[in-house]
Amino acid sequence: MIAKIVQGHGFRGVVGYILDKEKASLLYAEGIRIKDKESIVKSFIAQQKLNPKIAKPVAHISLDFSVQDKSRLTDHFMVGIAQEYMKKMGYRDTQYIIARHNDTDHPHLHLVINRINNNGKRISDQNEKLRNTRVCMELTKKYGLYIASGKENVKEHRLKEPDKTKYEIYHALKSAIPNCKNWKELRSELLKSGITTAFIKNGETEKIQGVRFGKNGYEFNGSKIDRDYSFSKIKYQLYQNEKLHKNEGQQHSELNQPNQITRQDNMMDFAAGIENAASALGGLFDFTSTARYYDETNADFLREQAKRRKKKKNQYKRGL
Repeated sequence: MIAKIVQGHGFRGVVGYILDKEKASLLYAEGIRIKDKESIVKSFIAQQKLNPKIAKPVAHISLDFSVQDKSRLTDHFMVGIAQEYMKKMGYRDTQYIIARHNDTDHPHLHLVINRINNNGKRISDQNEKLRNTRVCMELTKKYGLYIASGKENVKEHRLKEPDKTKYEIYHALKSAIPNCKNWKELRSELLKSGITTAFIKNGETEKIQGVRFGKNGYEFNGSKIDRDYSFSKIKYQLYQNEKLHKNEGQQHSELNQPNQITRQDNMMDFAAGIENAASALGGLFDFTSTARYYDETNADFLREQAKRRKKKKNQYKRGL
């Protein structure tokens, strides 16, 4: 669920737009005479006169829902969400109407709210955009509504310039970045789609603080194309790609090295040879501590070996 808020000067135009729309239906009204459209407009204007100094008494809000939730969004359910949204946003003790439009695939409502409340005071719009984003997400999660990711569900075939070009660059970046390890590779890959890359520097210094992509005579900062395509985020992704590439190369190199098990086997053979040599010398030196390839859990075997070494040493001393 997302909401768009527009402030306006007069009620007649917005009420006409909402109710004259094909397949529009008025679902709810508060503090309004709903005999006909003219009665609705006059009701809003009458309360507006309680504070005529306010230049923009109209709040026109569209509440848009995902087509994924269409089966769940009954008129009653949508009105309930709209009223909860208004309460959280601070639109209380005032006039409003709620209408549903059925001219698009995605369900949506239109709210017309009088910013002059029932006591003649203006309803504050301070930090309204930030509050709007937060409240929409709260309600979306609370009711388990679908959360769209990125730019999905946008009907790109209907886009006009410059948005059409912006989306072309968006898709090119989405495809190219995962396959590039540095800016040189990315720039080269984007040129195949006719997209130019330019860095934005900090004043007269050489420090890069942004990136701009261009096509069809239009240019856009990376962050304006998508939040994931700011200079810093692309730079980080390219770094990660390069790091991954190096790790894969190192693993490939290790696979071409002599087998580790073979080297260990050779060391064990070498140790066995040393022990045999020690035995041939009559037990003069004890090398068995380096040849730990036998079963060390066999205590009887170890004791027997120790006795034999001790016996040989004593024999050697007596011979001296």
